[in-house]
Amino acid sequence: MKDSNSISVAGYTHPDRESWARPGDAIGLRLWLRMLTCSTLVENRVRSLMRTTFDTTLPRFDLMAQLADAPRGMKMSDLSRRMMVTNGNITGITDQLERDGLVERVKVDTDRRSCLIRLTAKGRQSFRRMSAAYQRWVCDMFQDMPPERLEQLYELLGELKQTRLSDPPSAETR
Repeated sequence: MKDSNSISVAGYTHPDRESWARPGDAIGLRLWLRMLTCSTLVENRVRSLMRTTFDTTLPRFDLMAQLADAPRGMKMSDLSRRMMVTNGNITGITDQLERDGLVERVKVDTDRRSCLIRLTAKGRQSFRRMSAAYQRWVCDMFQDMPPERLEQLYELLGELKQTRLSDPPSAETR
């Protein structure tokens, strides 16, 4: 089995986060750094493809993805919570998307201070194109691994997710 702590790009090797760990370090630390490195590699590739293919950013796509599942719209505070970013970040992204005609703000009748953000028809159409490409890109990144190994990895990560990761940190783990 190949075990590399570096990423080779066109003959140039540079260390990644996994290289911070030493062979004697705990397996949990080494596993975390490997997962973080893999996640970063996928995210960076998708960011680049979003920029070059659609002239957009991953955060804009992520916000649109949240809205695609909420045809009536969502409050900014709900978007913020779901995307795990500040309300200020959501406001900035929403402003950009609104300028591009991809989202609209709709006042809430029962609360004059609130508004819902929802995709426009142009936004829904744009998101469908981006989403189809996004799914292809991600699948392409994993195509070199045998399907049974991908399924095994998926199941193992599901087990990991169901362990203490989903629990809030206790006093002894802080």
